[in-house]
Amino acid sequence: MVKLSVIVPFFNVQTYAPDTIRSLRANAREDFEFLLVDDCSTDGTPEILERAARELPGAVLLRHQQNGGLATARNTGLDAARGQYIAFLDGDDWLAPGYYERLLAATEELGCDFVRTDHVQCTGSSRTVHRVPYGRRGEVLNPRDVILPADRSTPVDYAYAWAGMYHRRLMDRGLLHFTHGLRTAEDRPWIWRLHREAGSFAALSQLGVFYRRGVASSLTQIGDVRQLDFIRAFDQVIEETSKDDDAALLLPKAVRTYCAIISHHLGSVERFEPAVARKLRTLSAAALKRMPQDLLSDAIDSMDAPRAARLRRLRRRPVSATAEVAA
Repeated sequence: MVKLSVIVPFFNVQTYAPDTIRSLRANAREDFEFLLVDDCSTDGTPEILERAARELPGAVLLRHQQNGGLATARNTGLDAARGQYIAFLDGDDWLAPGYYERLLAATEELGCDFVRTDHVQCTGSSRTVHRVPYGRRGEVLNPRDVILPADRSTPVDYAYAWAGMYHRRLMDRGLLHFTHGLRTAEDRPWIWRLHREAGSFAALSQLGVFYRRGVASSLTQIGDVRQLDFIRAFDQVIEETSKDDDAALLLPKAVRTYCAIISHHLGSVERFEPAVARKLRTLSAAALKRMPQDLLSDAIDSMDAPRAARLRRLRRRPVSATAEVAA
């Protein structure tokens, strides 16, 4: 029986993949499987993964015939996963030795649907601990109860799929798959759905995931049109949350977060290609028009002056009735 399935997408990360593979080897156990998903890499990554498939205990190599993006690659892994528990890792990140065994033991002891964990962010030689934004640790809670408040960072803002472990029953309920084709912000609808619909979760002070920032090939560093998928992702958050029985309570949080992300991108618009920057403004203005206007006004009023001014200017921007929704 496979106890844990670890899903690891790779795309053009030949510089970092060896570190990732070594860290998986230091986490191997006879009842663990590692689903290595090659998302149609064009560098030396496929050769590294072929060697890993021969040498890494529990490795299963899955290949895409065309690049699908992180969400689609994770779904490929989920469709092949046999484990009672699921974990994710990105192909340019790495783990502390024995981390999964310790995290699995803590998760099984709690018996909840999923756990979220702290992580170490690595930028060059700098190391910074980032914590799940919730103070109570090792206590099983209703995940709906920690979505709010709207004006503070909460676990739904800590959207990293790899910062946790998830029981297979969530996949059986259709809660673990990602929105096909999302190139960025794929974790956002996913984490909101988990917190709205799962039955139990806990936050743990486990450290062992090392998240590499500043990777040149990462979409967080590239100002091309794929970055605009955050609009499709947050439109999905708004749409699904609006159908929830507690929509009146939860939507202010969703709207405010959406506004904060739009303002963030507009505040660094110079990193986008000119045509993409124009499209960012057009699509963001259209997104503001789609939001519940009373909640939008409240969200803007609650923000600091620079962000509020940026959003008010955008809100006044004319938008054609046929403005594109998809980036």
